[in-house]
Amino acid sequence: MEIRPLTESDVNIFRELRLHALREEPAAFTASAEEFEQQSLEVVAQRLINTPENFVLGAFVDRALVGLAGFHRETSDKLHHVGVIWGMYVAPEARDQGIGRALIREVIQRARSLSGLDHILLGVVESQTIARILYESLGFVVYGREPRAVKIGDEHLDEELMTLDLRRQAA
Repeated sequence: MEIRPLTESDVNIFRELRLHALREEPAAFTASAEEFEQQSLEVVAQRLINTPENFVLGAFVDRALVGLAGFHRETSDKLHHVGVIWGMYVAPEARDQGIGRALIREVIQRARSLSGLDHILLGVVESQTIARILYESLGFVVYGREPRAVKIGDEHLDEELMTLDLRRQAA
């Protein structure tokens, strides 16, 4: 397995896996496949312009992209101490191989190198039990719940809000 930041040249494989994720696991994301599909390749490629404070990691097995994890640091003065993980996904055929854990560990390691970053936030829909267990095993704790955070058709889903305090020593 190789984990590396995706770049604009990866836009086609990123778009393909992200679309697959949004279609196959709609409850796991606040974005919809329909909205994402309408975005031009140029707009999607903008997400893949990497800086230390804004990146998308890709996990590759046999040169195939099988996992994603995005990170961005808040930019306003009052929120610059906060980072956010978004878009975490591992393709079903690549699960149970430690890929999700490796992706999140890499995000955390990169985040720890950012001066003044105190904590990382993420949200996980309550039905995503395996994802929540993974995040908890890496030190994230639930700090709140947003009722009816995601709506798919007529169904509302609650989202658990999680945080990782980077000021504590790595486990």
